[in-house]
Amino acid sequence: GNPAGMSFLDRAQVTAGGTYLSVDTELSNVQASRSLDAGVAQGGAPEGTQVPIGSIPGTNEGDMVPGTLVPYAFYAHPVNEKLAFGFGVYAPFGSKTDYEKDFQGRYFGDYTEVRVVSAQPTVSYRFNDQWSVGAGISYNQVEGELRRQLPTGPAFNSAADVDSRVTGDDDGFGYNLGVIYQPVPETTFGLTYRSKVDYDLTGDFIAKDPAGNVVRSDDANLDLSTPETVNFSLTQQMSERLKLMFGASWTRWSRFQEIRVLGSQGNTITQEEQNYSNAWAFATGGEYQLTPTLALRAGLALDFTPTNDRDRSVRIPSDDRRIFSLGAGWTPTDNLTVDLAYSYLSERGTSIEQQRNDSLQGVGGATYSADYKNEAHGIGAQLTYRF
Repeated sequence: GNPAGMSFLDRAQVTAGGTYLSVDTELSNVQASRSLDAGVAQGGAPEGTQVPIGSIPGTNEGDMVPGTLVPYAFYAHPVNEKLAFGFGVYAPFGSKTDYEKDFQGRYFGDYTEVRVVSAQPTVSYRFNDQWSVGAGISYNQVEGELRRQLPTGPAFNSAADVDSRVTGDDDGFGYNLGVIYQPVPETTFGLTYRSKVDYDLTGDFIAKDPAGNVVRSDDANLDLSTPETVNFSLTQQMSERLKLMFGASWTRWSRFQEIRVLGSQGNTITQEEQNYSNAWAFATGGEYQLTPTLALRAGLALDFTPTNDRDRSVRIPSDDRRIFSLGAGWTPTDNLTVDLAYSYLSERGTSIEQQRNDSLQGVGGATYSADYKNEAHGIGAQLTYRF
């Protein structure tokens, strides 16, 4: 939210809630093939030319995103009519995919997780009835894990694969700024900026054979920047009961160009091109005060993907999204408000097409292509108590 909004509060309040997200994914038109150097295939020395030797055995069950609960909590305390302080804990970024053991695309990634948790103190100051500003400094912790399988023979049999894992973590600081302008009491404009945060994740790389023996291990290092975001909002009170909202956000995803993990000697453990582009999202909605204690809400959002058709991968197989939401707010007393919301996310069907030639120590490779269709259901609940 906009940190400038705290100065509009007349009482201290605590807000806690969470959203549970359930994702459904269908895979179709799957093609997975393996190749081998022409010379090696004939029992000789490598010639540098790959020849197809058949399909990769495996499955494509889909539904690789586990159900996820994202909690948050905020506290705001007005000092006087102009000044307010607050503190919040929340998760600004996160992504997770977890495919089945025999997934046909396992040589490109069968498990991916990135999780960021932020703690942020905030201050807000209201100059007059029209202008308010706010700012906060965030402390952020990130954890990440990447897994993929490595074939050990031309058969590409999952029972003989080497399990390759990279884990790492780091922390970093960022900030956000906000301003609110009310030219008249019925109209509110908001603008917020959230800074990028640079991380240098350090951890371990370990590869184990099916018997659990370590075949390779090393230190691991990954540079990662979560992007800056600019948000604009407009709230218009149409009548005593009806309020309309509009929002737009821009995210500088172009900072995310590749996943490149380095070992202790500067050697590349894994490198995966991403080449994200900057992306926009738009949202509109309304709130109707049905009774003095019950408010009804509805909204629509369009979230455009930063991914591209060439570099989209099994790790994050996403595309443009449409999000429809319904909700209600119940205020049985002046001190308490309970909010509930349901969201349906429909993602445009997308496709991926990947190939790697680093399998079988440079003498073999793999390709994987598939069409993905994602949709999700979200249920959110929030409780606000005023002191």
